[in-house]
Amino acid sequence: MILAFDIGGSRIKAAVWDGALRPFGEVATPVGDTAAFTAAIAGFSRGLAPKGIAISIAGVVDLVTGVGKVANIPAIDGLALGPLVEAATGLPVLVLNDADCFALAEASHGAGRGHGTVFGVILGSGVGGGLVIGGQVVTGAGGYAGEWGHGPVIRGEFAFQCGCGQVGCVDTVGSARGLERLHRKRTAELLGSEAIIANWIAGEAEAGETMALWRELVAGPLAMVLNVLGAGAVPVGGGLSKAPGLVRYLDEAVRVRILRRTTGPLLVPAECGADAGLLGAAMAGIGRWA
Repeated sequence: MILAFDIGGSRIKAAVWDGALRPFGEVATPVGDTAAFTAAIAGFSRGLAPKGIAISIAGVVDLVTGVGKVANIPAIDGLALGPLVEAATGLPVLVLNDADCFALAEASHGAGRGHGTVFGVILGSGVGGGLVIGGQVVTGAGGYAGEWGHGPVIRGEFAFQCGCGQVGCVDTVGSARGLERLHRKRTAELLGSEAIIANWIAGEAEAGETMALWRELVAGPLAMVLNVLGAGAVPVGGGLSKAPGLVRYLDEAVRVRILRRTTGPLLVPAECGADAGLLGAAMAGIGRWA
């Protein structure tokens, strides 16, 4: 048995893996109280005898030091979460980035099944990713492998300041907020990403031009990443991926920019849905403690 958690800025979701993923409840995330945070997780473990606790969290964890950068949960930002939870529960703990868990879930049970190298792409409130090779998450130095959304690659009038401190990151234009920023820069119109996409689907010209610009800015950097990784499957998740036709629209642009030629799609909608973080954490736990 593995006790898995998917932790975000608003909710802590729990599940048990005992051959299948079984939801085990959820509570509000104690974002400002470290003791309350660890107590909330420990509460789920009472009465259970799992091999370990596997946690998917919206932050980057250095697997050497165990220290995480978790901007939306100040209670654990800059701390080694694993040892804190181990002390509270008496159980071994594994902590992974949520995009890594997403990629592992898709590689094992979703759109990446049967592929040796899977690159999971997140297009949501931010741009992120996770890399799985041979069924194992690749975290890299500092835990940053897969984070293709950052790096100064955009030039000119659409090179915006990024929260990571750099200018011109894909995250600033490829995310939902980035799409809105592009549209506002082009048209001076304040529209949410859902409205922009709805207008694009309806054939509205201005929205169409914004979407074409979004695709142009995102497809090139992603194509370069895929050339480097040689991914056989690229499951796409996050809020933007749910828009009808958007993944296919981006896939068409990426496939003409990579060296490999494929007759079918490379970028495909993710299949594991809202349970991807829990499922990926559980799979990582099985890999660690099986």
